[in-house]
Amino acid sequence: MGGAFLAAAVLARLGGRIGLPTIPLFILAGILLGPHTPGYVLLKNPHDLEMLSALGLVLLLFYLGLEFHMDDLRTGGRKMAVAGGAYLVLNVGAGLAFGFALGWGTSEALVLAGVLGISSSAIVTKILVDLGRIGNTETRPILGIIVVEDIFLALYLAALQPILSGADSLSAALADGGKAFGFLLLLALAARFGTKIIGKLMNTKDDELLVISFLGAAVFVAGVSEWFGVADAIGAFMVGLMLGSTSSGERILKLVHPLRDAFGAIFFFAFGLSIDPGDLPSVLWPVLAAVALTLAMNVLAGLAAAKVYAFGPQATANISTTLLARGEFALILATMAAAAGLDERLSPFIAGYVLLLAVLAPLAAGRSHWLARVLPRGRGKDDDQHREHLPVPV
Repeated sequence: MGGAFLAAAVLARLGGRIGLPTIPLFILAGILLGPHTPGYVLLKNPHDLEMLSALGLVLLLFYLGLEFHMDDLRTGGRKMAVAGGAYLVLNVGAGLAFGFALGWGTSEALVLAGVLGISSSAIVTKILVDLGRIGNTETRPILGIIVVEDIFLALYLAALQPILSGADSLSAALADGGKAFGFLLLLALAARFGTKIIGKLMNTKDDELLVISFLGAAVFVAGVSEWFGVADAIGAFMVGLMLGSTSSGERILKLVHPLRDAFGAIFFFAFGLSIDPGDLPSVLWPVLAAVALTLAMNVLAGLAAAKVYAFGPQATANISTTLLARGEFALILATMAAAAGLDERLSPFIAGYVLLLAVLAPLAAGRSHWLARVLPRGRGKDDDQHREHLPVPV
């Protein structure tokens, strides 16, 4: 664990000097010190960091929930649903079509629909934090799209699991989906109506007790969510959503910050450990085609969200580039596909696709003004806010 922290820190410091984002550098550290590359091997079994990696994901999404207040859901729920729905239709639909076009099989196509269709909540959160865009106008729609994706994710996984396992019982599939949806509904009701009670239970002047309390709540609910068939990440997000609206919300936001940064680095490092660079050349062309397709679909989805929220070109470009990354969910699907005995090309394809977008997304988001130059012009409500990022006419 100490070696993982130090390796990630050294590479991030070196990359920071030439302006590279931290996320791909944390992943690169995992690749270089993992079992699939020559030289020193820090960890022979990537699963040795599995619990710490899961904690990193939980804390990243818990922090995201703290930033996303209930008022945003109450005032912008319809727009959020439309923007998120448009994103899913474009990206999941394109992923399904791409999967069938590859000809690897129907089950493989259903897996690829999720791989190409769902953004990485962890990487998106890290990009927003690293670029200082948490307070930007377009950040709320970005977070809203992630929420819609996570809700879809819970239902998608519940429907996909019996298909991959070979189950032919429709009643079992419906029962799993109903259990996941019911738990999501329970969390949503608690976030909507239980904030005052939760705030009283959480309230304390002692920082030590507050840290133990919110950390226990986030991790516990994440674990229970997983048991109900809901992604642990969305359980942690919902806890953050509840606590962010309490009187202790600002203190929790400040206290969780270093925990999020530390264990978030471990999450990306552990992701790097799982990648075998030797498998990537065999799927190079499908990976490049999938990346190009994702870039195109994200621009279209950004334009759709901009139309819903009446944004200008810079905010549109920010939405399109920030949501590019694919990550933890794709890795979950790769694991499920391997366990189900699907096409052996799936795992290296998913690894290459995720790694390439994990590198491209932070770079593209930091240079989103390049995309804004070629997007349709219009006087969107973000134009004044982002004026400093736009190129100065000569």
